[in-house]
Amino acid sequence: MIGATGPELMKKLLLLLLFAGGSVFGQTYPAKPVKLIVSYPPGGSSDLMARVFGAKLAEMWGQQVVVENKPGAAGSIGTDYAAKQPPDGYSFMIANLGPIAVNPLLSNVPYNVEKDFAPVSLISTGPNVLVVRSDAEFRSLGEIIAHARANPGKLNYGTSGPGSVSHLSSEMLKNIARVQAVEVPYKGGVLAVQDLLGNQIHFIFSDTLPAMQHIRAGKLRALCITGAEAFALLPELAPCQAAAPGLVAVNWWGVLMPAGTPRSIVARFHGDTVKTLADPDVKKKFADLGVEAVSSTPEQFAAFIRAEMDKYGKLIKEANIKVNP
Repeated sequence: MIGATGPELMKKLLLLLLFAGGSVFGQTYPAKPVKLIVSYPPGGSSDLMARVFGAKLAEMWGQQVVVENKPGAAGSIGTDYAAKQPPDGYSFMIANLGPIAVNPLLSNVPYNVEKDFAPVSLISTGPNVLVVRSDAEFRSLGEIIAHARANPGKLNYGTSGPGSVSHLSSEMLKNIARVQAVEVPYKGGVLAVQDLLGNQIHFIFSDTLPAMQHIRAGKLRALCITGAEAFALLPELAPCQAAAPGLVAVNWWGVLMPAGTPRSIVARFHGDTVKTLADPDVKKKFADLGVEAVSSTPEQFAAFIRAEMDKYGKLIKEANIKVNP
C-alpha cells in the first residue's frame, strides 16, 4: 500500500477487511442452528428425506438443523417462505420438481425461482411406479392403454396434486397414447394409494414410498416405472416408455438457499452436501424411501432446473394442461 493516498488506502483496507470477514465466515459456518424448510407436511417423502439429510449435516457441523414444515398450495407456500428468508446462510430448503419447475408454469406463484434462489445441489432422484390393485385385470401398461382406447373416459386415475410426477406422468400417458381417462386429484400420494386399495380409482403413477409397502404385501401390482431406464431399487420393473415411448417423468429433490447468500457459504454448503450424500448410511436411508442419493454442482443444478421447466412447459402446452390459478 506504499504510495497510496488517504482515500485509496481506506478503500484497500475496507476490501481487505471484507475479504478476511468473508473467509472467516466461511470457515466458522455454521455458528448457530440452521433452519431447513420443507414445503410439505410431516411424514411424506420430502419431509422424511429432509430429516435424514438434516440429521447428517447436524452431526457434521455440531449445530442443530431445525426442520420447519410449511405445507400448502402444492408446495408454493413453503417455497415462497424459503425465498423470503434472510440470505445469511442460516436457512435452506429441500426443493422438488413440482413447486420449482412445474407449478410456476401452471399457475401464478409469488416467487421467481431464478431470481429468488441460489441453487446448491441435487440430492436425490427417483421415478414413480405405476400401480394397480393386485386383483385388477391389468398386468401391463399396454393393457391399460388398450382398455382405455376401447372404453374412452371409463378409467380413472389418482394424482397427488398439480405439478406432481403422478399428475405429469398421467398427462403424458394420455397425450402420447391418445387415450381418455378421468383424473381424481388428491392432497397427497398416501390418500390416493388408500383409495386405490379401496377400489375407488383404477391406477396411479405413485411415489415409491407410499406404494412399496403395499406392493411387498401383495395388495398392489407394480407394472412399470417412469424413469428413462431401469431403476436400481426396483430392478425387476421395465420403464413405462417401453409401452408409451417418451413417458419419462422423474421426481427430484435438491438444496436451494435464498438468493444473495454469500458465495463462500454456498460453496461450503455444497461441499458438505456432497460429503453427506456419499455417506453409506444416508444412501441406505434414501434407498429405503425409494430414491437414489445424487449430487451436482450449483451450476449443474441451475441448468437442470431450466431444462426441466423447458421439458414440462412443452408438455403443458401440447396437452393443454390447466389447473385452478
